[in-house]
Amino acid sequence: MATQVEQAEKKIITREMKEVASEEGVSPEYVCEMVAAGKIVIPANQNHPCKVVGIGKGLRTKINASIGISTDIIDIAAEVEKAHAAEEAGADTLMELSVGGDLDNIRREILRAVRLPVGNVPLYQAFCMAAEKYGDPNKLDEEMLFDLIERQCADGISFMAIHCGINLYTLERLEKQGYRYGGLVSKGGTSMVAWMVANKRENPLYAHFDRVVNILKKYDVVLSLGNGLRAGAIHDSCDRAMIAELVINCELAEIGRKMGCQTMVEGPGHVPLDEIEANIILQKKMSDEAPYYMLGPLPCDVAAGYDHIVAAIGAAQSARYGADLVCYITPAEHLALPNKADVIEGVRAARVAAYIGDTVKHGARVTKRDMEVSKARRDMDWEGQFRSMLFPEIARTIRKDRLPRDNATCTMCGEFCANKGASRIFAGTLRKSDKL
Repeated sequence: MATQVEQAEKKIITREMKEVASEEGVSPEYVCEMVAAGKIVIPANQNHPCKVVGIGKGLRTKINASIGISTDIIDIAAEVEKAHAAEEAGADTLMELSVGGDLDNIRREILRAVRLPVGNVPLYQAFCMAAEKYGDPNKLDEEMLFDLIERQCADGISFMAIHCGINLYTLERLEKQGYRYGGLVSKGGTSMVAWMVANKRENPLYAHFDRVVNILKKYDVVLSLGNGLRAGAIHDSCDRAMIAELVINCELAEIGRKMGCQTMVEGPGHVPLDEIEANIILQKKMSDEAPYYMLGPLPCDVAAGYDHIVAAIGAAQSARYGADLVCYITPAEHLALPNKADVIEGVRAARVAAYIGDTVKHGARVTKRDMEVSKARRDMDWEGQFRSMLFPEIARTIRKDRLPRDNATCTMCGEFCANKGASRIFAGTLRKSDKL
């Protein structure tokens, strides 16, 4: 069966393209054109019926939630519960990133549990399998790796973060710059670096990139070119190793797209606030506007416990400047495996960030939704406010918990409510909003 890219190149508008167009308020022809150009991807594995999500140019910034079992906490039921929580909180995609337990079973349980497109990092399981079979992850053989990628695609994974951009050249850049202040923080990336050093060989995902693409094409899985050399400290942002990997990933995105595979590029990790725009400009120019999947980003290193807020600040800037998919960060980042509450908070914070960034990215600056809330606040129409809020039930709960004597006001100002007083003064004045 032809991939979305191959069909779009023939100007065939697929069911998925029509659904994306309807959801986003754009024309099916626009979606088809952008898919053909590699500027929009639709992660929808042919083996896993799921919610249709468009990621890319001219579309709403999407939110990814990551879950996964660790070697310390192995609880499939808890991960399924977190997957449900992420979906209910409004995540658009989900990444299953387990490194402990029965990894095939965990993946299949998560795929059964949600309607979201599910992504993963095949290197995680590959190195776990090599460690179990040989007692040494560096003894991973290439055939085991490629067989695993095929198995995961066959199970229904819709997008894969594959670390093709780590090669002997990027590793040399890392060595020549004198390593890093914050070290390496990508599990898959670090494992591949260790494998290359131990075996004195090129990364097989780079050396046999055409094989990677052909496996993913078979199932129309989106190739997400992983940033295994992303900065784990703002000090290291935009160093030579990080940029070298970005250059290679942008080249590979173009090659994959020409081969008929949907592709997107990943970035960047910990990045100072004033470098986010530059990073996105570089990626968009070098990849011919391939969708950009941002991990975070985190514009400071010191706020563990509140890193979901740090990431929301970075994600709002990312969305503003053109990022297409942002991976949430939870309050547990850098500290522990996230629990259900962490997942929910992470998704909500990322949704707020994406909303803020999108208002500027798409030229609205002030949305109809913002105006509806503001007018309802002015008129002390509480139900009108709740209807237009991102999280109405939370707002209702807070208000109900602290009800005022005068139901028109809130307990912040009570009798000194500014809107209540101003409404008396301007009761007979024609207001601009009354014309809307």
